[in-house]
Amino acid sequence: MPVFAFYFYKKSTIALLASAILILALGQFTNLDLNIADYYFNTATQQFPWKDTWFANNFMHEHVKYVIKHIGRLLLAIVLIDLIYPLKMLGQGLRIRLRFIVVAFVIISSAVGLFKHYSVLHCPWDIARYGGYAPFIRLLDIVPSGIKAGQCFPAGHATVGLWLAALCVFWLPHKPSKAFVVFVLGLSVGFTLGWVQQMRGAHFLFHTLWSTWIAAFVIVAMLSFTKSLNKPLANL
Repeated sequence: MPVFAFYFYKKSTIALLASAILILALGQFTNLDLNIADYYFNTATQQFPWKDTWFANNFMHEHVKYVIKHIGRLLLAIVLIDLIYPLKMLGQGLRIRLRFIVVAFVIISSAVGLFKHYSVLHCPWDIARYGGYAPFIRLLDIVPSGIKAGQCFPAGHATVGLWLAALCVFWLPHKPSKAFVVFVLGLSVGFTLGWVQQMRGAHFLFHTLWSTWIAAFVIVAMLSFTKSLNKPLANL
């Protein structure tokens, strides 16, 4: 039986289904998105004050994104080199886990990017309520004719950190509790990056929550069908 199927499969499936229903309900039937955006929007200046601050724009949106994304690209380069010229310093257990992480890194960003490409939903700063041009549309709403696609859903910036949840494989199968903690911490990094984007008016909470859900689904699905993680890594 695949390692994740043994430890998490049933509970994770229930958790994913329940969280999907909850996120959909929050986004469709509450004003939580608008309430949070209203909080960060200055009606007097008709701007999101955090939009161009050093912390939100330069540090979180640029520098932190640069560091995490390049860590992912470095791991991708190592895995590609190892595929062509096997690196002796990588044992089989480490090799499998690095490949798992890299595949998660690619799939999560690609999946969210694909959804964004076909999405009609807009960013807060493009909504008429916040000085933009577009109406506020929820996921299940009928889109008015003639409305330009917003391509702002789900949150792309959050994926910069969400793939870090895949690092949980270093603690599987021997320490599932620690693996779960790492999984949650990884998702939290991505969620935090997404929250800062909400402060800037770049996304709604609903956008970030769905990106987080997609990342969790990808990693859980990969773990559920991975049969080569049965041998634990030493000293972890």
